[in-house]
Amino acid sequence: MNIAVIGTVYVDIKGYPLGNFVPKGRNVGDVQQFHGGVGRNIAEDVASFGENVSLVSLVDKTGIGIDVKGRLERRGIHTGYMRSTDDGMGTWMAIFDRTGELCANISKRPNLLPIRDILVEHGDEIFTWADSVLLELDMEEEIAEETFRLAEKYGVPVYIVISNIELAMERMKYVRKAECFICNRLEAQTLLGEQVDNPEAMLILMQKKKDSLGIKNLVVTMDVDGAAYLDEKGNAGICPAKKVKVVDTTGAGDAFFSGTAVGLTRGESLEDACRLGTEAASQVIGKPENVYIA
Repeated sequence: MNIAVIGTVYVDIKGYPLGNFVPKGRNVGDVQQFHGGVGRNIAEDVASFGENVSLVSLVDKTGIGIDVKGRLERRGIHTGYMRSTDDGMGTWMAIFDRTGELCANISKRPNLLPIRDILVEHGDEIFTWADSVLLELDMEEEIAEETFRLAEKYGVPVYIVISNIELAMERMKYVRKAECFICNRLEAQTLLGEQVDNPEAMLILMQKKKDSLGIKNLVVTMDVDGAAYLDEKGNAGICPAKKVKVVDTTGAGDAFFSGTAVGLTRGESLEDACRLGTEAASQVIGKPENVYIA
């Protein structure tokens, strides 16, 4: 299948203390740097499933930008729709505790508007090639507007990934147009207006709220409790999580989203698509790298 990914590239700087993390203390540990960004992560994840991938994104006019494109190309990802700009990549600095959970972070956001220009100039060829489009919804709204304009023109399904549920609530017109919406347990509380603690109760709440939300296919990830899913035909269920040793949770949500979107693009059921997402996420959780490598 041909899948176009529209999203960001970041550089991730991660710190891992050897002992318990002391917020105001001196922590000895390991500091590592990785290529990151939701769009870049997803492009690599999708490539690991053996699909043809084109990434629509930005990189800096620096050596790091060259390194990012080089790695993507070695993974077989098409980078012809990536543009080099002075402020194309973001930076994310994070500290984790010994269990792999995030303790603190700070993020520098890039200027992403040139992505809309790429879509205006090359959108017709991108969307005639793609069987599906995976969009990072947190970017400037002009990018989402152009994406869905092209998607409606060419009849291409769009799968959206989010990092900010409040922003997603403001952009529900795009969420309703998307083929599938995936959020986590905390985000679902904002989306559905209630808090529940187990997947069975989540399923009941999803079924109660789905029609009023107008979402086609809905998935709520619930960490060790797995993922609750409800498709547009009313089929619902729980996809169990895999037991793995947690090293770093960064990128696990991107991997789950990627596997689920790949499965649905292939024409699989939402249940089977969630299994693909679970497999990818479980592998990512078990290592410092941000992406799924088959």
